[in-house]
Amino acid sequence: MVPKITSMAVTRPLCSVSCLFLSFSLVFIIPLLFFFSNFLISDPNPRISHNTFQNGINVFVAELPRSLNYGLLEKYWSSSPDSRIPNDPDRPTRKTNLPKPDKYPPYPENPLIKQYSAEYWIMGDLETPPENRAGSFAKRVFSESDADVVFVPFFATLSAEMELGNGKGSFRKKSGNEDYQRQRQVLDFVKNTQAWKRSNGRDHVFVLTDPVAMWHVREEIALSILLVVDFGGWFRQDSKSSSGTSLPEKIEHTQVSVIKDVIVPYTHLLPRLDLSRNQRRHSLLYFKGAKHRHRGGLIREKLWDLLVDEDGVVMEEGFPNATGREQSIRGMRNSEFCLHPAGDTPTSCRLFDAIQSLCIPVIVSDTIELPFEGIIDYSEFSVFVSVSDALTPKWLANHLRRFSERDKETFRSRMAKVQRVFVYDNGQADGIGPVQPDGAVNHIWKKVWEKVPMVKEAVIRERRKPAGASVPLRCQCI
Repeated sequence: MVPKITSMAVTRPLCSVSCLFLSFSLVFIIPLLFFFSNFLISDPNPRISHNTFQNGINVFVAELPRSLNYGLLEKYWSSSPDSRIPNDPDRPTRKTNLPKPDKYPPYPENPLIKQYSAEYWIMGDLETPPENRAGSFAKRVFSESDADVVFVPFFATLSAEMELGNGKGSFRKKSGNEDYQRQRQVLDFVKNTQAWKRSNGRDHVFVLTDPVAMWHVREEIALSILLVVDFGGWFRQDSKSSSGTSLPEKIEHTQVSVIKDVIVPYTHLLPRLDLSRNQRRHSLLYFKGAKHRHRGGLIREKLWDLLVDEDGVVMEEGFPNATGREQSIRGMRNSEFCLHPAGDTPTSCRLFDAIQSLCIPVIVSDTIELPFEGIIDYSEFSVFVSVSDALTPKWLANHLRRFSERDKETFRSRMAKVQRVFVYDNGQADGIGPVQPDGAVNHIWKKVWEKVPMVKEAVIRERRKPAGASVPLRCQCI
């Protein structure tokens, strides 16, 4: 008899060990993927780099006399018109309706001065009551020991331009030069403070947007953090020195560096054009400015001669002052590209007028320094051209004609996203009020904040040097 085999039902687990591991893994991985989705599917070609910054930079404002900032503005408004321009836009309001001494006077509309007005807006931000400064990256503190940096509230540009505009020709002299006297007053004051002595001025911030600001005392502030529009006024090279030889005349290379200093934008003089209001452009390339310049600006004259008769290119002499402003607005808004060659210095407000006009900048330079690089990539909305290529006959116009309509639309859409970054004006006539969170003032302080660790390291190294040791200044520029 064949034994009956009873089949046993095998009880299987509902899920194997490997299945459980996979399930638990998915439970953890899916939320993580969801959490990081903004990073994984973000714009692959961002226009502005949103680096992680701390909550802000602590700024102590040196207690300079009012006569060196807002009092200097009062002096400006009570003085004679600028002798350098025939149609000074500030002429009608001079000596009339002067602001009261305890108020904040407006900054000049004179374009020769207004283009350098960063000092006014930075100071205005720091003077704004705390309850209106929630969006400011600079946190004002009232003790030197709490500060990351010390801001020196001297309107150095206004001081220099007032001396240049008085028609006396005394700027390069020290005798009878009121600007030099003010420079000396500033340095004599800050160098006697404990804050300066503690760091030898390394953590002090000076606004020197005018290439000739603080001209006579630059060696004394060489270690400080300098806010400049470029290094053109510092690396000055003439074709001949004063002795008539071919040797270059240079200001010491150790005084400025992209490592310790901050490149800041000029104040734009033309209004912003919104991308939605952009219309068809009829010119290929536009330029308005002086044909004849000196030193590095000699390229401008050569470019002018090469381009003036080129089809689709508009070259106009002049400056966007009261009489030429409307002409400049029309010219930039009607052109696909705007030429930006060097003048007396590598940059000018023309670049920032072009950005506000959505006119694609054509930057002809081999050595230019630009504001907020590392945060902004200018190659995404500008055309960079070497000097040698630009000076090749027919090359530049032909190069620009190769850009398709889609290319130009892309440039302009990217440009529109960074327009606000170069805006100082907070909409207040006296400069006092909340700054634009993504505007120029906050971006300047973010760049200064990047310098703070290096400054603190330099101060510590200086303290441990043996008495009497002499170490030459070095500039490790990149």
